[in-house]
Amino acid sequence: MTLSSRDYIEEMVGMTEQLDPTETGRSEVTEFFDGCNVLVTGGSGFIGKLLLEKLLRCCPKMEKLYMLLRAKKGKSPVERFKEHFDDALYERLKREQPDFASKVLIIEGDTGMCDLGLSPKNRKLIQETVHVVFHGAATVRFDEKLRQAVNINVRGFKLMLQLAKEIKNLKAFVHISTAFSHCISKEIEEKFYPPPMEVDKLLKIVDVLGDEKLEHLTPMLLGKWPNTYAFSKAMAEEVGKIYSKGIPICIVRPSIVISTWKEPITAWTNNLYGATGVVVGSAIGLLRTLHCKPQNFAEIIPADIVINNIVVAAWDIDKQWREKLIIEEDPPIYNCVTSSQKPITWGEFMVLNRIYGIEAVSTLTIWYHVLFLNQHLWVHSLCLIVLHLVPALIADSILYLAGKKPMLWKAYRKIHKFMGVISYFSSQEWHFKNEANQRLFGKLNQVDKRKFDCNIENLDWHDFLYYQFRGVRLFILKDPMETLEAGQTHYNRLMYAHYTILTLTFSLLAWIFFSLLRRYFY
Repeated sequence: MTLSSRDYIEEMVGMTEQLDPTETGRSEVTEFFDGCNVLVTGGSGFIGKLLLEKLLRCCPKMEKLYMLLRAKKGKSPVERFKEHFDDALYERLKREQPDFASKVLIIEGDTGMCDLGLSPKNRKLIQETVHVVFHGAATVRFDEKLRQAVNINVRGFKLMLQLAKEIKNLKAFVHISTAFSHCISKEIEEKFYPPPMEVDKLLKIVDVLGDEKLEHLTPMLLGKWPNTYAFSKAMAEEVGKIYSKGIPICIVRPSIVISTWKEPITAWTNNLYGATGVVVGSAIGLLRTLHCKPQNFAEIIPADIVINNIVVAAWDIDKQWREKLIIEEDPPIYNCVTSSQKPITWGEFMVLNRIYGIEAVSTLTIWYHVLFLNQHLWVHSLCLIVLHLVPALIADSILYLAGKKPMLWKAYRKIHKFMGVISYFSSQEWHFKNEANQRLFGKLNQVDKRKFDCNIENLDWHDFLYYQFRGVRLFILKDPMETLEAGQTHYNRLMYAHYTILTLTFSLLAWIFFSLLRRYFY
């Protein structure tokens, strides 16, 4: 019998609850947040949502959680807030902390504005009451215009640090960066690296130049950095080094974040960034080639490990600060990665996704699964023409003649743009050091090691990827679990059509080849 989507969500939440043993000791991390007011920027994003959920569920004696929100897409912060918690992600929280909403307060603001978009009243509220800041607000678009990327990721961080210095009782400030901020280096340790340029010089250039001149100058400014996201994150880390003097701060660098492993709900995700986009594109039959070295490590990490890492880092930086261990040193950096302890190659990742994807195939699949991982760019480019553009041209022509709107050519333009971004990371390999992060986990007592598990030693990639695609099916494709059998039937038809077309195509090519032979040699 096929489970309904609701039953399946309940089952995945139930699995998570069974994984949490009964707590018999005290949680030092939870106690750290008792009575604290916490400010979170970027709370509406993928990482932000999970961070809010974790804090509200696991720190019940936290005083207030301030959520910095801006108006977006015609919706006010209040309207966005009302919609925010209407998500399966919060099922467990609603069950365990029914009155959680009373702890959450909206603060209207925008880290992309010169004054953070804060009213004098809200700025004073933060200065007087906040104890912990989690700064996750960022534009994560790799093709973002340089001005926007710098204003949000660089200037916004600088302004947040200036605000933090005005907070009277600040205990911890955690900045969420990326493991690929200094991707021009193949060996990435938990330390600061030379920035692309001087921070204030960059900010002045962005302020002085018009859009056209700045866009023209962007490639020169980026230098060896592949995109404005990595560039701006590298610059932001330099901001953290220069402007954080006198406050308890640390930086967490997660790698490519994918769906949740265990909590609050197994396999939850809500975006198509990075590796998840590859999984979805190949599963529904749209993505058939990827510029990738299959033998390279896929530096991916489950989202809940990242969240636990971020929360624990706040507890630890307060402890280090009180014990006067880092006052004269640079802020600690934690590389939140998997390849150093639980590596998986891109080839292994895609094989397992194919196996588990076919087991839970979606009714939205448009073609049989075919994905070639090409380490040579010229082979990949040829495959783009043969496997993407030619089928798209044929399919759109048929749709046009039938009086319907062509779709595939436009879809592939977007997909190819995405592939150009991901190929930088899938065709290269980095070696990350994460000794500081391992030591961080070692500082936790047994209760906190269970409650805030940020150790990937027990991660089973087979088990994780089995559930990951089911989460993608349900939360991204919005394909209910009731359609599992229909999806399999649909996929079988696509398989027969695929091999029929292959047979006819190769038969035609063979006929043409032998016809040419007879013509020229007989």
